[in-house]
Formats: sequence, C-alpha cells, structure tokens
Amino acid sequence: MSGDDSTIGRALGGLVDASAIERILISLAALGLSVVVGAVVVLISGWVLSPCPSAPFATLGGLGEFCYNPIEVYWVLLKGAFGSTFNLATTLQETTLLLFTGLSVAVAFRAGMFNIGTQGQLVLGALGTGLSVLWVAPVVPAGLVGGVVLVAVGLLVGAAVGGFWGAIPGALKAYADANEVITTIMLNFVATGIAFTLVSEVFKDPGSQTVQTRFVPEYAQLPALVLGIDGFSMLALVGGLALAGLVYWVLRGTSFGYDLRTSGVQPDAAEYGGVDAKKTMVSSMALSGALGGVGGAVYVLMVAGQWQSGIPSLGFDGITVSILAGNNPIGVVPAALLFGALKGGSLVIEFDLAVPQQLVGVLRGLVILFVAMPEFFRMAGIRYGYGDDEPAVATDGGTPREGGADDGGDSE
Repeated sequence: MSGDDSTIGRALGGLVDASAIERILISLAALGLSVVVGAVVVLISGWVLSPCPSAPFATLGGLGEFCYNPIEVYWVLLKGAFGSTFNLATTLQETTLLLFTGLSVAVAFRAGMFNIGTQGQLVLGALGTGLSVLWVAPVVPAGLVGGVVLVAVGLLVGAAVGGFWGAIPGALKAYADANEVITTIMLNFVATGIAFTLVSEVFKDPGSQTVQTRFVPEYAQLPALVLGIDGFSMLALVGGLALAGLVYWVLRGTSFGYDLRTSGVQPDAAEYGGVDAKKTMVSSMALSGALGGVGGAVYVLMVAGQWQSGIPSLGFDGITVSILAGNNPIGVVPAALLFGALKGGSLVIEFDLAVPQQLVGVLRGLVILFVAMPEFFRMAGIRYGYGDDEPAVATDGGTPREGGADDGGDSE
C-alpha cells in the first residue's frame, strides 16, 4: 500500500480501494447525515429567529420558539421536485442539461485536465446552434423531416463550436504549458463577451429590446412528448443517458479512452508507454468542450428556443455534478438527478414556506458537501498514492492486458 500507515493514510487507502457498492453505500450514508445536520440547522435557525413571524412550529419552555419544522421543509423539498407533473418536468429539465455539462467536466478530469470553461463552451455552442438553425431553416421543408434536419444541424454545430473552444486551452496547456484552470476561466469571459457582442451588434432580434436572437422555428425545437410540459423533452433526456453510456464505453473500452485515463493518472508513465501526451491533452479538452457545446444546443432547442443573454450557470454546476459522480460518466446520471431535484425543490420551499432563501441555499449546500466529500478525499488519495490499486500502462499505449489493474476511477 502506497502512502503512510497513519490513521489518515489508512482511511484514504480504504476509500481508494472501496468497491462500487461500498462507494454507493458511503454516498447514501453521507446523504442521510446531511439531512440530519440540515434538520438541526433548520431548528437552530428558527430558534434564533424567534419570536416567529407566524405560528411557531414548537415552543419548549424556557428555550423559546422554534419557527421552522425540518420535516415539513424536507417534505416540501421532495414534493417540489417530484410532486406534480410540472415539478417533475422542471427537475428533469435541470437534470438533462446537467447530464451534458457534468459529462463535459468528467471527461476533462479523467484526462487530468481541469476544465473550468464548460460554461463558455456551452454559451458559444448555444449561439452556434441558434444561428445555424436560423440559417438552414429557409432551405429545408417545414415539418417533421425539416425538424429532424435542423435538430441534427444544431447539435452538430453546437458540438463543433464547443469542441473548438475547448481545444484552445488544451493546446495552450500542451504546447505552451499554460495552466488550464487559468485559461479556461479567462476563456469563459471571452466567450460571453464574443457572444454578447455578436448578438447585440449583428444577430439581434429586431423585434426585441433584449440581447437575443430570433426564435428558431417551432418544428426545430425538441418536442415535449411524454409529460407535455414545454421546456423539457424526453428525447433530450434519453439522448443524454445514451451519451453517458457512450462516453463510459469510450473511456473504458477503447484505446483512446485508455490513453486519456492513464495520461490523467500517470502522465509520465503513459508517455513512456507510447501515449502522445500533447495530442491527448488537446483531444480530451476538445471532447470535453464538444459535450459542453451539446449542452448549449439542447438548452436552445429544448428550453429557450433562441440564444439569449443570461444563460444559467450550467457549466459551473456541471463541476459539482462531476465531483459528486467521482468523474464517472455513469455516476453523472444520479448526480445530475440529485442536483436537479435540489434546485427544483428549493424553488418550491421559497414559495410555500416562510423559509429564507439563504437557509434553503444552506440545505442544498450541505447535501452537496456531504455527498461530495468522500469522493473528494478518494480522489486526493489516488493522487497521492494511497490504496493498493496501481494504474497499469500498456507498453504500446493501447488497451491494457487482460487482468491488468485499472486507474481506480471506476472500481467495479
């Protein structure tokens, strides 16, 4: 076992060597603990607020009043996420978008790259999608066939634009040794500025006072189908789930994915084994950016129907989703659902209960923090050599030999 034999070392080693089932159980235990801690926070917050603006939840002698009922708060949170068709559609809409941004961040992280620029890749991908659909729409027939063509064009252009924007920090890292954290953060601002300027000066909807493009044709927007609620399409959700499976297969079942993963865990050993580290950096960031660009395309085709300023911070939320998932493409699915439910349910708490918005944010943050921390420490343990699993690198940089060790990122 690498590392030291201290209590901390043994704990980190145990997290690194934990099986998939053990990691799921740890995450569930962390989720339960976050609920308990959150309930205590709700009680204390209501006690500090007393006297209550409305009827108190409980009064305990000399302790004073408790204004908020933690059970009611969590029940409303759950009901707000799944309690009606509209609430379910809102949760699944957020989940669908976070699938793409979570996958984007996860791919880069698995390659040892920190892509903080998914938001910029999403913004430009969304703009490319909106403009390309508007340009192509006049030359395709209206209706189902034309809609399929326009959706395909929009998704491809969104992926291409996002991939190009993601490849830039990858190339800067590979050939100029520029820190990708700094460059991706800076490129977020550049992307937002470019998109805002292009739309406000060239492509602005002449009938609107806000900075936005014209709406894409209705037949080019993803249909609601099952739930019948505008803003969510089951097609997009199914496509996101299929993409998660495809990304998992690429990372686990192809030589490119193996090169990408080993470069992220042991770059020196991977390069010694024949992996082109510079090419891998650029291609992994391009793939990451393409996934972010697809997220932008889905935002335009499913939610907004146009490019508009003020796109939500889905790219930054994708970082949280990826960390919650342990950078596992399959794990991104439940992580995105959890995050989507928290965002959807917290909106209802603010409307239905007299609970401050800041307290709702604390409850969301506690869930994310408790669930993410075991995986964070596990990633730290892998980075600093704890645990028994050592990544194997094939001498030709290709698929590892049968029975070889893995990188520890997706223990089964």
